[in-house]
Amino acid sequence: MPPTEPESVQTPTPVTSVDLRKEMAEVGIAEVLDELDRELVGLLPVKTRIREIAALLLIERIRKQMNLNTESLTLHMSFTGNPGTGKTTVALRMANILHRLGFVRRGHVVNVTRDDLVGQYIGHTAPKTKEILKKAMGGVLFIDEAYYLYRPENERDYGQEAIEMLLQVMETQREDLVVILAGYGDRMEKFFQSNPGFRSRVAHHIDFPDYTDDELLSIAEIMLHDMSYKFTDRAREAFVRYLDLRKRQPLFANARSVRNALDRMRLRQANRLFHDLDRVLGVDDVMSLDESDVLASRIFAPSGDGVKKPAGNG
Repeated sequence: MPPTEPESVQTPTPVTSVDLRKEMAEVGIAEVLDELDRELVGLLPVKTRIREIAALLLIERIRKQMNLNTESLTLHMSFTGNPGTGKTTVALRMANILHRLGFVRRGHVVNVTRDDLVGQYIGHTAPKTKEILKKAMGGVLFIDEAYYLYRPENERDYGQEAIEMLLQVMETQREDLVVILAGYGDRMEKFFQSNPGFRSRVAHHIDFPDYTDDELLSIAEIMLHDMSYKFTDRAREAFVRYLDLRKRQPLFANARSVRNALDRMRLRQANRLFHDLDRVLGVDDVMSLDESDVLASRIFAPSGDGVKKPAGNG
């Protein structure tokens, strides 16, 4: 019996034209970008940069469909800014975009700090770092306060071992893992100066500005709405004053500090209502935060302008 000839492999015919709007709808990129707009107040420079990266990825996807020459994109990123400016939220949305466009397999985010990567003894760092990299493969590895990986003042520190492993994976497996390094801008700049290997592998540097007073107030009201709460008019005025004082204290963390403040105000409201057991409560009563719930913060205690009080006690 004569040997059978192997079947020829059919090569997909490259497309010659693509309906851009239809392509965007199929992968759902506009949906993710709209979601980002809804989730985050302000941050126009950040949102603009994310849209630019999404456009690059979409066109690269189309180029592949057209069988045009393409080079492997370097997609590692640096997010710089103060706490509470939306870096983690943007990382989650970026992972979703990468997954929808086929640049990562799974689209999940593994969020770590130095402690997750670096061991305290000889032989501990490599297994810890390998385990984290294994979990992150096919998605995004988000390293918060990445500069703590490098501690040159301690000659017995094992952070350098983790750095070398990360650099190798960022170069050799960049088609299966995107690394986002995050932290304060000035510290990240020193980190890149001390570790040029990271700078050469990071293609996108995105700075997250602090929120303005008006944006912080909008964030607070959105958070309250989502929890079925609201400010009374006088409470809103008091909260504006609260923000002015709180921002002048150390360790102010933008939206994170706003959420913490609202949690304490809800606690005060609940206790205020609880102490009047003979009262019949309506929906508006349990939804409304009033002026006293805001002004009970120790930030307003009579000791000057509140600047010197311990942070986080509001």
